[in-house]
Amino acid sequence: MENLVEEFGSYRAKMNEKILASDNKVMKRIFSLDTLTYKEGALGANVKEMLGLATSLVLRCDDCVKYHLEKCHELNVTTDEVFEVFSVANVVGGTICIPHTRRAVEYWEELNKLKKD
Repeated sequence: MENLVEEFGSYRAKMNEKILASDNKVMKRIFSLDTLTYKEGALGANVKEMLGLATSLVLRCDDCVKYHLEKCHELNVTTDEVFEVFSVANVVGGTICIPHTRRAVEYWEELNKLKKD
């Protein structure tokens, strides 16, 4: 069985390809807007990804949490920084975020294992 990171990445790529292949103008624009939002600007890309991570936890979107964790990992966000993001998200979102935080910690650990390999 593939690990969590490979499984998520494969599924996400496959489904994004199908969505974009529909040639739906609105969906293409939403994807483009999403990409542009997280580019370096007045706020650094790492800060934007941490904001995305916090809001995704509050909204309880595990796929979004995984995506932003990957981006944070790519941008060398530290484990201490990630746990501070978790703290903010859990204060804002309440204890309903705890199960999503558990899964986020598990995914972060998998990302760190891949980095070591």
